[in-house]
Amino acid sequence: MERSETIPAPAPNEPLSASESVARSGFVALVGRPNAGKSTLINYLVGEKIAAVSDKPQTTRSRILGIVTRPEGQVVFVDTPGVHKPGYRLNKRMMQAVLDALATVDVVVLLRDASVSTGNGDRFTLDLVKQSGRPALLALNKTDRLRDKGKLLTLTDFYRNEHDFLDYLPISALTGEGTGALLDCLLRALPVAPPPFAEDDLTDQTERKLVAEFLREQLLRHLSDELPFVVAVAVEKWEERADGGLNLACVILVERQSQRAIVLGRGGLRLRDMATAARAEIEAMLERPVFLEIFVKVEPRWRNDERRLDELGIG
Repeated sequence: MERSETIPAPAPNEPLSASESVARSGFVALVGRPNAGKSTLINYLVGEKIAAVSDKPQTTRSRILGIVTRPEGQVVFVDTPGVHKPGYRLNKRMMQAVLDALATVDVVVLLRDASVSTGNGDRFTLDLVKQSGRPALLALNKTDRLRDKGKLLTLTDFYRNEHDFLDYLPISALTGEGTGALLDCLLRALPVAPPPFAEDDLTDQTERKLVAEFLREQLLRHLSDELPFVVAVAVEKWEERADGGLNLACVILVERQSQRAIVLGRGGLRLRDMATAARAEIEAMLERPVFLEIFVKVEPRWRNDERRLDELGIG
């Protein structure tokens, strides 16, 4: 991510000049606790679904780029896994993705769920942002859930006393409220450089990777709170059909036979429902008919298997 020479950015509320409005671009890390709304935000900003979204923690497992191009410049968002205490090698890789992003981007957005109270995890995430030394912006998310808007002032004061952020913005990734101001602030803070991606690029994710993520999202939505942590999805067959359709075969990994039974459901009905929902999203994305086969495989300790994690593209 080499950058061209940086010139001073305008003040946060200073309009971009005509010459600057076409020159600023760079990488922005979205960092926050699990369920802060990073994937929801990146999907809204990009205008397409490129990241799985659920109410389960640790939905995002790998770095995902979301590319937003405007007349004023290009912002390449790096969606990172939620900051958490790593246990398995899977989780260690997820946290390394966060640290790598903090070390290489131009600007950091600390995304904070404003609807929950401040805990040790929020303080740890703040410390990571401070230690990165990167210019950072605070985005207080989920304002649509707040009945007492005064909580925003309390949170803003807390973070203002802890770190000198570029700005402190209330937003709702769900409704889009405040996201325009967020983009404006980021474009003002980015260095002068040509856009690293083409104007019509939206992400670095391959269609194969997106298929796996759309299916895993259905697992997250339909399974109990604990089981999603021990499941993964891999696309094992991608076959073009003569009629323009696509034959796909996916494998769902679990660690125990009891987990396989839960994924299948009684008579395989749960898996059928998840497959139907996933296929509809996949067909909408690929804009062609899809025949989807899904197998559930028991693979003990896959979360600690470096080879399997490499195959899954995690880390």
